[in-house]
Amino acid sequence: MTTPPPLTGIRVLEFAGLAPGPFAGLMLADYGATVIRIDRPTPTSHGTSTPPPPTSDLLTRRKTSIAVDMKTAAGAALIKALAARVDVLIDPFRPGVLERAGLSPREVLLPANPRLVVARLTGFRRDGPYARMAGHDINYLAVSGVLGMLGRKAHKPYAPGNLVADFAGGGAMCVVGVLMALVERARSGRGQLVEANMVDGAAYLATFLRLGTKSAWWGRPRGENLLDGGCPYYDVYATKDGQYMAVGALEAQFFSALLAGLGIDAARLPFPRDDRRAWPWLRVAFTAKFKSKTRAEWEAVFAGSDACCTPVLGQAELEAAGYAQRPAVGLRGSPGWAVGDEEKSEGEDEVADKGQGVGVEGAGWSERGLGAGEGGEEMLARWMGWSRGRQYGVEGGGLVLLHRAKL
Repeated sequence: MTTPPPLTGIRVLEFAGLAPGPFAGLMLADYGATVIRIDRPTPTSHGTSTPPPPTSDLLTRRKTSIAVDMKTAAGAALIKALAARVDVLIDPFRPGVLERAGLSPREVLLPANPRLVVARLTGFRRDGPYARMAGHDINYLAVSGVLGMLGRKAHKPYAPGNLVADFAGGGAMCVVGVLMALVERARSGRGQLVEANMVDGAAYLATFLRLGTKSAWWGRPRGENLLDGGCPYYDVYATKDGQYMAVGALEAQFFSALLAGLGIDAARLPFPRDDRRAWPWLRVAFTAKFKSKTRAEWEAVFAGSDACCTPVLGQAELEAAGYAQRPAVGLRGSPGWAVGDEEKSEGEDEVADKGQGVGVEGAGWSERGLGAGEGGEEMLARWMGWSRGRQYGVEGGGLVLLHRAKL
C-alpha cells in the first residue's frame, strides 16, 4: 500500500534565483513539498487584467509564486510573517543580502521560528577569498579543482555544461542538507542553518577522482587516465552515419565481448589490454571498426550484450520516442510525484512498481513557466488562511503586510 510522497505537508519558501536554487525547490516539490517562489514585483503582478509573462525560470514544476519587494519594510514584514509559519526557506543570494533586508536568518528568522530550516546556497565558499565575487558554474568548478581534471589530452579543461557545480554540487547537495536538517528537527524539534556552496559541493562529488590522483588509474595528466578519454576501451566513437557509440568495457569479460562484437581477434593485440603500449593500436582499430557501420547497425550488434557498448542518444530522439522522465529515485512505499503525465490513469500497484505517483502534463520535456504572482495567493489562503485586504495588500505589484493584519 502506497502513502503520499514523503515531504507532504512540508512548506517551502524559495527566493527566486538562478538554476541551483530553483532546482532545489523542484526536487522538494517532486517529493511532496508545497513550494511558493518569491519573485520580484512588477506593476502587473497579482491579479491584474494583464498578468506578467512567465519568468525565464524553467524549474517551476508544481510551484506557485508571490511577488514581494523585500527592500521595503512592508514587503520584508510579509516575508518574515510567512517564514514564521513554514518549514524551509531557500536563500540563493550572495552573503549579506537577507541581512541588509532585515531578514537575518540568525537574528530574525530563526528566533521567530525555531523549527525553520534556512538553506543558504552560494556559489563560492562564504568564508573564502572569492566570497564577495560574482561567478557561475565554470568559476566554481575551476576553483574547486574539478575543472582542471576534465578534458582531453593536450586540450584546455572542458566544462560539461553547468551540471557539476550548479545542479549536482549546488542544488542537489543543498537538498541533501535540507533533508538532514529535517531529520534532525524530527529528533530535536529545532531547525537550523544549512550552508551549501557549489565549490565544496563539486569538490565533494570529486572525492573518488581526487583520491585517484594518488593512484595509477588517475595519476597521470588530464586526458591520459582510465576514465577521462585516455583509455581506448572507455571512450566514444563515431559511426558511419555521423552518430556515436559509447564504450565502457573496463572489465576483462566485458572487453572480450566488445572485441567479439567488433570482430577483432584478441590474438591480434600487440600487448595485453592493460598494457598502455596496446592503447594506440586499440584506438586505431576501434575507430576504424565503428566507422564501418551506422549507429543503428552497432546497436543491433550489441543489443543484449555485456560489452558495455551503447548508443549516444540525443534529447530530441528520446522525446520523439516517448521516453518518460521520472523522479531521481523511486520510493515504493511513499512515491514522489511522476514527472510526466502518462501515470495519471495508473492504479496503486502500477504506481508502486514504478516508485512514483501521479504526474503532471508535459512529460518532463517542456515547461510552461511561472509568472510572478501566479497561484501564490491561493496557496497563501491554503497555508495561512490569509486573504487580500485582511492580512496583506498589493503595492507596486508586490504583496505587503497590512499593519492591522491579525496573523
